[in-house]
Amino acid sequence: MDSPVVVLGGAGRLGRLIVQRLLDRSEQVRVVGRSVQSARRSLPPGAVFHRADVREPESLGEPLARSAALVYCVEPGTDDSGPDRPETTVHQGVLHALAAATQGGNRPRVVLVSQIHATHRTHPLNAYGRVLDWRLAGEEAVRSSGLPYTVVRPGWLTDLPGGARVRLEQGDRGFGQVAREDVAEACVQALYHRAADGVTFEIFNEPGFAATRWPEAFAALLGDRTPVG
Repeated sequence: MDSPVVVLGGAGRLGRLIVQRLLDRSEQVRVVGRSVQSARRSLPPGAVFHRADVREPESLGEPLARSAALVYCVEPGTDDSGPDRPETTVHQGVLHALAAATQGGNRPRVVLVSQIHATHRTHPLNAYGRVLDWRLAGEEAVRSSGLPYTVVRPGWLTDLPGGARVRLEQGDRGFGQVAREDVAEACVQALYHRAADGVTFEIFNEPGFAATRWPEAFAALLGDRTPVG
């Protein structure tokens, strides 16, 4: 890409895997996060770190300016009140990032990492700061932005090695685990394939080993505005 890719939450366990894959592709990578110490410990050489907070829109202008793409993988928090509640991180934070990234008419590609059960308001997870409600609100903010986007809903994240068979689903009905490495690969692949534009999918691992043919996997998905049935 001609301009930098910004990874918001890029110093986290999933984020730094995404950062490394982008660097392996010789991309310019900006990482947005709150902790300089965490960034120094975990980020690979070549990533440019910007100390900023998605809850503070005034901090996002410089790191998101003139970006080619955004990957949003900010941890949601689970507090019912205060600054670490999901409303601030995975809804308001998404809105702030979109506003900063589109200044001056810029139109970056967006990949948003959400989670399974985002549409299930009665799921027990929603007791934690209404995290599922706010995940879904963040998804809707991306869908209504007018930008090219992909929403990725991982199953339960593990630190197992990637490379197991990957299964993509839609409809938020599935359940299972998925390696962070495989989610990172899906996020990066989505930046480069037009078939991933305008889709939301869940991702899981299943038994077996097979190289994922990402163009074909994305092409088999329904767009978010495609009628079903």
